[in-house]
Amino acid sequence: MRNFNEDNITQAVLDRLGACTNERTRAISEALVRHLHAFVMEIEPTEAEWAQAIAFLTDTGQMCSDTRQEFILLSDTLGVSMLVDAINHRFAGRATETTVLGPFYVEEAREVPLGADISHVADGPPLLVRGTVRDPRGEPVAGALVETWHADDEGFYDVQRSTGRAALDMRARVRTNENGCFWFRSIVPAAYPIPNDGPVGKMLDAQGRHPYRPAHVHFKLSAPGFETIVTHVFLDGDQYLDSDVVFGVKDALIQRLGSVEDEPDTALLVYDFVLPDHRPS
Repeated sequence: MRNFNEDNITQAVLDRLGACTNERTRAISEALVRHLHAFVMEIEPTEAEWAQAIAFLTDTGQMCSDTRQEFILLSDTLGVSMLVDAINHRFAGRATETTVLGPFYVEEAREVPLGADISHVADGPPLLVRGTVRDPRGEPVAGALVETWHADDEGFYDVQRSTGRAALDMRARVRTNENGCFWFRSIVPAAYPIPNDGPVGKMLDAQGRHPYRPAHVHFKLSAPGFETIVTHVFLDGDQYLDSDVVFGVKDALIQRLGSVEDEPDTALLVYDFVLPDHRPS
């Protein structure tokens, strides 16, 4: 077939995919072509705008490094990351709501005993975090791995300030006790902007959007026999709860800070997590 135009080129491209033997690859490719062509037909870009789009994607790729993934940032800010998260975590029952992993998770975080202070370098208002991990029936999950990390009181993560395992701060791993309980100390995190000195930041400016995330503490929870969940606990009252740049806020994940009874200067964050049962593959 020749003589392609706006009326026949979409079908022509779809026809070329007929020899694809992998059903999943073919389905993805066909959907991509249909929706991409429909997008172009809707906006009718000028050739200059098309060139700008190619330059934007090129700049996004060139911004990526071992410590920064600009394409994930693009996915986050367009709501795609949260859409993928929602599709893959359709848990029934009382399971804790999930949200995006974010770019600052570190697998090499230390495992510390219950009650440890995980903030060694950063200064800020002291914080005590307490919680439980239970199954959907309300029974405690003993020995569950609780991974946690958060920004400091200026909105920076440890990996943004320095590198190397020795520099890791405000992040750790703890295990729940026989009652499914865990607790640790740290500092109160602050809201912060995502990295906005690259093409994604320019996109946000062009869209009239701010780059901020509300203050939160990250959690990744896992235990044998259960699905692993990744989530945040957001601090109630933060000004960015209704305009999180990555669309990660859910009402069930917002918690108001209290105070520790014998320590009036220490904030208290309490949250009870529910791990969903393992789903058969």
